[in-house]
Amino acid sequence: MSPRDCARSVAVIGGGVIGLSVARRTAQDGWAVRVHRTEVPGASWVAGGMLAPHSEGWPGEEELLRIGLASLALWRAAGPGSYLDGLPPEVVTAHESLVVAVDRADAADLKTVGDWLAAQGHPVQPTTAARDIEPLLAQGIRHGFCAGTELAVDNRAVVAGLADHCERIGVQWAGPVNDLADVDAETVVIANGLDAPSLWPGLPVRAVKGEVLRLRRRKGSMPVPRRVIRARVHGRQVYLVPRHDGVVVGATQYEHGRDTAPAVAGVRELLDDACEVMPALGDYELAECGAGLRPMTPDNLPIVQRLDERTLVAAGHGRSGFLLAPWTAERIANELKVSVVP
Repeated sequence: MSPRDCARSVAVIGGGVIGLSVARRTAQDGWAVRVHRTEVPGASWVAGGMLAPHSEGWPGEEELLRIGLASLALWRAAGPGSYLDGLPPEVVTAHESLVVAVDRADAADLKTVGDWLAAQGHPVQPTTAARDIEPLLAQGIRHGFCAGTELAVDNRAVVAGLADHCERIGVQWAGPVNDLADVDAETVVIANGLDAPSLWPGLPVRAVKGEVLRLRRRKGSMPVPRRVIRARVHGRQVYLVPRHDGVVVGATQYEHGRDTAPAVAGVRELLDDACEVMPALGDYELAECGAGLRPMTPDNLPIVQRLDERTLVAAGHGRSGFLLAPWTAERIANELKVSVVP
């Protein structure tokens, strides 16, 4: 390999949505890219796939809202070179979010979010007739707001589509690594989520567990909702994300080490809350119970930056991995451009 070729080689550690997005974007800029990945599904496999900076926002998370909106714009961009270019069109499963409240305290929380979004210059549409928008909601659910620009994607289809696109543009595959010194590339991007601290000790990334369910529509059951339904249910949060054959229901959130076994209490809570919001789901098939580990940081912001002359990191995306994938890929690509000496 010539010095010039070596200077254009990038190894991406991690094969989830972040690693694959970075690899594809970097390869599109002409770098020779190799992805080091495992065969074990990670957080990307069990994600809900919501692209929801408005409906997941909360006072105090202004910076996360800012980068989330910037990344949502990249998801929504069209044409050659856009993030969705090269992915199957069916990866997008919904084009709007409806956020609703079950009781008065929940409605007060929604008002807090709505007022905060308006103060940030991003007002949402409040409603007191949520069932007119989504008739399958339970009787008594009236208060909510619509986030009309939000999207949802099929997380597994996105990961498969990214991997396929990477192959088409020449990205190479390799097995996992335990030491950056073993990586044969001029530049390394650490993008393996929870395992990032094992390659760069001190990165403040920790595991937060969340159960996620997949419900499949049965013959004769009520149809799948056309939009994402997010609800506050007596202080808890639940989301219903459309898929072509059913809905994804999620997600609990608690710290329990690296345990990925679905717990009965978590599954029961999700089923109870989902059916309280949309009773028709009680007739669906319980097709899958899973649990994933979100790679969280202390301030809930991702760590996307240069660590040293050779090494960059893109990790700690928490609950926003799919939303922030395009933004992360662009940020890494820009950092690599700056590092290239003409």
